[in-house]
This record gives sequence, structure tokens and C-alpha cells, in this order.
Amino acid sequence: MWAGFHGRVSGLAIGLALALLPAAPAPAGAAQSDSGAAAEQLAEKYVPIAMVREQATPPCDTAGEQYQPTSVETVLGNPEVTLRRDVPGEGLMEVMQGPEASDIAGLGDNYYLDLPGNPLGDTCAYAKDFAEKLAADEAPVVVYARIGRERGHPGFVLQYWFYWYFNEFNDLHESDWEGMQLSFDAETPEEGLSREPDEIILFQHAGGERASWSDPKVQKDGTHPIVYPAAGSHATFYDSTVYVENGQRGSGLGCDNTSEPLRELRPTPVLLPDAASERGPLKWLSYEGHWGQLESGYNNGPAGPATKSVWREPFTWMAEQRTTSPRLPGGSIVGPQVTGLFCGAVAQASDLFNLKESSPIALIAVLVVALIAIGLFVGYTKWGPVDLEQLRARRSFGQLVRAARQLYGRHWRPLVLIAAVAVVIVGGTNLLARLLGGSTAAGDASGHSGLDLALSDLIVTLGRPVASAIVAALVIVVVRDLCASREPGFRSAVSGVRAKVWRVVFAQLLATGGVVLLALTIVGLPWAVWKLVGWAFVQQEVLFTDKSIRESLRGSSELVRGRWWHALRPILFFAILSTVAGPILTFALIFTPLDLIWIDILGSLVFALLIPYVTLGTTLLYFDLEARAEIEPAKPRRSWRPWRPRQFGRRPAQPPAWSGPGVARSG
Repeated sequence: MWAGFHGRVSGLAIGLALALLPAAPAPAGAAQSDSGAAAEQLAEKYVPIAMVREQATPPCDTAGEQYQPTSVETVLGNPEVTLRRDVPGEGLMEVMQGPEASDIAGLGDNYYLDLPGNPLGDTCAYAKDFAEKLAADEAPVVVYARIGRERGHPGFVLQYWFYWYFNEFNDLHESDWEGMQLSFDAETPEEGLSREPDEIILFQHAGGERASWSDPKVQKDGTHPIVYPAAGSHATFYDSTVYVENGQRGSGLGCDNTSEPLRELRPTPVLLPDAASERGPLKWLSYEGHWGQLESGYNNGPAGPATKSVWREPFTWMAEQRTTSPRLPGGSIVGPQVTGLFCGAVAQASDLFNLKESSPIALIAVLVVALIAIGLFVGYTKWGPVDLEQLRARRSFGQLVRAARQLYGRHWRPLVLIAAVAVVIVGGTNLLARLLGGSTAAGDASGHSGLDLALSDLIVTLGRPVASAIVAALVIVVVRDLCASREPGFRSAVSGVRAKVWRVVFAQLLATGGVVLLALTIVGLPWAVWKLVGWAFVQQEVLFTDKSIRESLRGSSELVRGRWWHALRPILFFAILSTVAGPILTFALIFTPLDLIWIDILGSLVFALLIPYVTLGTTLLYFDLEARAEIEPAKPRRSWRPWRPRQFGRRPAQPPAWSGPGVARSG
């Protein structure tokens, strides 16, 4: 008994002595309670302001943002949500409908919260569902804040987690988790309140972009960072523009759009515990399963915040991330923008990938039809022989393609000089338009007057077609010199165009403008396609036959009449080639460290070098149609009016008979 009493007294003495000692600081990474008032104040102080793309036609406009960061209660307790379990050997089994937080707490990664809808089907169903929740005030603007630490690293991080109802990007999946993190050189939230953060990082797909808190790219409203979630993907950025992601270092593959128009969201922060627990009101945090339907690859529902590396090792993860995100350049120099077409190409490839996941048979059917169409388009033709001694001759599609290439090779010196002129003229026109109207990919026109913007639009509308018409005319004059047995050259081409420059330009502008106006009416779209081919040779008519503008339009139409389908294939081929050749040859460079502007420059050079080839091919097609018109009956005009006969009016005159070098009556 005495021994027991003595032991109790000794224990009390030791406990009293320990209580009188000064408290030792907890080591870094030790479990600490960061859920007090100071942590809540810190979360309120730095909660981000989100600028999301506004929808033009909600709720199914995927060009804008259809969702907003919200509470997980939009899913938990929702009677239309099904909790499923993936059982080895048995497949996916239904567990229950409308699971609550207590139902999913502690469940493993073989569980799935299946939202109503099919991510590989009609995704607008998710947008409509979320719009209904917004209308019923069941989807508040919420972000989840959390104080995080890492053993071996002093200080702490303040994380903000954004929950999105659906991911409408190249990868389609139910639910999405993105976020932001701030690091503090402080041991407690109380200390953090008295100093600024050191670094900030925004979560982007599987990676992120970090910066110092004082970096100029970090926009702030007081202490609140302003962030820009990309439409659909929700990857979060520092500015409003279009970002080109090549999949490296955790970035997505494709283009993230944060450009205007934008709307502002000011979320309410909800403080999470520093560690996931199966108890308490936020027990859903311990759920290690998926917040979405089971699918393969990138279409699978994502796991929650506590499963991520950034949750477990916030400092280590942040140090490994990049410090920049490449932006879409403001525009191309000449021709289509390579990086811009890359965005569309990745989106189309993603559609095919998603089609494969939803219906492999449908994908096979699409690919088979595409291969057959390509085979018929380029394969059903005669490729030889090719005779360049007689330029005015009948040629098949394949002979036109080869003859244009060989003609370019024989006279490449003046033609390459003309391509260089294209870079100067067309590129200069584009540059002037960008300087007047703003050059950012987002279309930022700040600091530019209304007159500047109007002039920029006028240059874009008229300047580029004018510049392109002049360059094409130079190539046509080179061919004209060859037909007259004169040695072609750059100076003689310039001299030949100078005398008829305005007629050539205005004829081409009228042809292009007429096609565009017809297409804009929608109803006139078939006639726009018809005239796109019918007016394709107005420049050749002016430069070879010295016709007026009106006569050149009529002459081109009459030459094509009755031979429209024959002319369509090469015209489409040359148009497609000039559009896609530059991007196809330079797409691979996007996956290298080369700056995007240099990739666009290389693509522009490829486009410029193709201008002479395309014009040569079109001019040889013009000769082919003339040769056919000489031996085929003239085609009368046809009426679409029911009260007129099918054939009426004057019959078009036969093309003038050419003689001398470069002439062939048939071929």
C-alpha cells in the first residue's frame, strides 16, 4: 500500500515538474491542429477571386464555362447519384443510391460516385442538371481551404481546392478537382496572418505553374489573388488568354481558354482539417474512391484531394513544377496559325478517342469512310506522263499535281523570291492590323481607339486578300512569260503585274467578297460553294486575256460551266494543302522547348513557299479547262426558274485559240 502511495506521489511530482517546464515547439511535419480561428481568418484573407469565361448561350455553350467551383453536397445526398463498387472478377456492382458523407467515409479506390448522365454521351445533360441546381440555390460558390505541412520542411502551405461538377475538355469525366496553394515561411497560422506568402502555385491538370507572391503576373485584389480557370478543363492560370499545353511536365494536351468575356466569382472558403478523418462533418475527405463514373484512361472519375501528391508533400511537389505556361501567339505572319490549328487538331483527335471509348465500332466506321474518301480523292486519277513543254494541255488531277511541282522545281528562283514577297506583303499587313487592333490572343484591345480598331478590321478584311491577290498575280505572270517563250524573272513579273494591278486586285476582291456574302446568308451557301469554283480564275482571265473585271468574272464562270466537278477536286486539294501543310510539318515542334512564336514563323514560311505552287496548279487547271473547252461543245446557261426553259440565253463564246510555244490542243 505504501509502495502504491509513494508511486502516486512520485507521478504527481513528475507531472507537476513537466507542467512547469516551457513548452517545446512541435517539430516540422508533426500533427498540429490548424483548424482554429487564425486558420479560418487566413483562409478568408487569401481566398481567390475566380474569373471564368461567360457563356453566350447557356447552359450548353461549351466555349464558355458551364459550371462553377461548388460544394460536394451537389453530389452527396443527391438521390440521382449512385455509389458503385468495382469487384474483382464480378465487375461494377451497385452499392446504394444517394450516398451521404457518412456512407463513403473511409472507402477505398475501388468505389465510384456515378453521377446522372454519360460522360461519353450527351454531356449537355450535366450542364442542364447543374443549371437546375443553380436555379434552386443548391450549388453555392465554394472552395475548400486547408493548412498543410510536410515533414522536413519549415513553414506551412495554405491550399484551396475547387470542386467542379463536370470536366468538359478534351478528356470528358464526371467531377473535377483543381486548386491553388500558397506557401508561408511561418510556423503557425497566427504568424502567417502577419506576413505575406512566399510563393503561389496554381493547379493545372497533372501539374502546376508556380511564382513568387511578388511576381507581376500574380494579379491581386488586395490580398486576394485573381485566378483564371480555363473553360471546361478548369486548369487555373494567372491571366486571360489562350494557353497551349503539350502534355509535358504535368500540363494538359490541347489549349486552355481563359479569354474574355469573363464573369467574376467570389467563393466562400470552407476550412478542411489538416488530415483526412472518418469522423466529423467533413468525413467525406477520407473517401479514397472516385468522384465520377468508371471509365478507362483520362475519362475516369478523379479521386479526391487527400489522395494527391500535393496534399501529402506540398513543398516537394511545388518545387518540381514549372514557372511558365506557353501562350497562344497573337497571330500568324502569313497563312494559318500553326499553334491555333494545333488546338483544333487535338480537340478533333480527342473526339475520336472519346468515340473509341463509347463505341469502337462507330470509330472503325468513321476511319474506314475517311480512308475510302481520301483514297477516292487522291487515288482515282492518272499521274503520268507529265509534259512541261506544252503548258496549255488537258491534264488529269494527278498530272496537274505533278506538273505544278515540276514547274516549281524548274523555275524556283523567281518563285522563291515571290514567296519572300508574300512574307513581306502579307506578313506586313497582318502585323499592321495587330498593331492597330491589339495583338494578344485574347483580343485585348486596351489602349487602342475606336478608329484604330476600325482600321485594323478594315486591314484584316481587305488588306490580306489584296496582298494575296498581288502575290498570286506575280506567279501568273511568270507562267505567262513561259507561254510566250520568255525567260521568267522576278523583275519581269513585277513589271507585268504593275500595268494591271488594280484590275487584278478588284476582280479578286469582288470574287472573294461575293462568295463570302453568299455564305453569310446561310441560304446562299450552296451558291457560295458553286461560285467558289466558278470564280476561281478571274486573275488568269485578266492577265491572259486582258478582260475587264466584269468580263473576267463572266469568263471564269463560263469556262467552268459544264466542267464544275472536274475543277472542284484540284481546287479543293490546293486549298487544303495550303492550309494544313505548314501545321502538319511543324506540329511536332510544339512538343519541343522551342518558343511558340518561332513555330508559327516556320509554319508561315512553309505557307509562303506553297503560294507559288498553289497558283501554278490553279493556272495549269485554267489551261486544262481551256483545252477542254476547245474540243467540247459550249455549255449553255441553265435556268433554275420554272417558267423559263432549262437552256436559254446566249451560248458562251469559245476561248481564243492560242498558237505558238507552250500550246497543246489536247493531252
